[in-house]
Amino acid sequence: QVKLVESGGGSVQSGGSLRLSCAVSGYTSSDRCMGWFRQAPGKEREGIAAIEWDGSTSYLDSVKGRFTISQDNAKNTLYLQMNNLEPEDTAMYYCAAGSCSMLAPPAYYYVPYLENWGQGTLVTVSS
Repeated sequence: QVKLVESGGGSVQSGGSLRLSCAVSGYTSSDRCMGWFRQAPGKEREGIAAIEWDGSTSYLDSVKGRFTISQDNAKNTLYLQMNNLEPEDTAMYYCAAGSCSMLAPPAYYYVPYLENWGQGTLVTVSS
């Protein structure tokens, strides 16, 4: 059984930083791509970052240069370093994992379509 557990969310002021973590268990396939998406109240899910089987990454334009996705394969953990946070970044953040075949370019866009999600972690940015 695949399980993803996010942590690291919280409340910060504009310009602050947070690092989200996602612990992954039960996913044994070598065909694994991962990413982060978010959902703000009243808005659609929005893919923001993806990391593919070869380590290549892609980002939503509005987070490019501020957010960095990375993974530690030894720890089976995915990270999202978020710097210079803005009030518009306020949302529930989810990590997702699934078959790389689901990610057509740009990969970040399709992250919400991956098969496995965590329960989410809330990020609130105040001005």
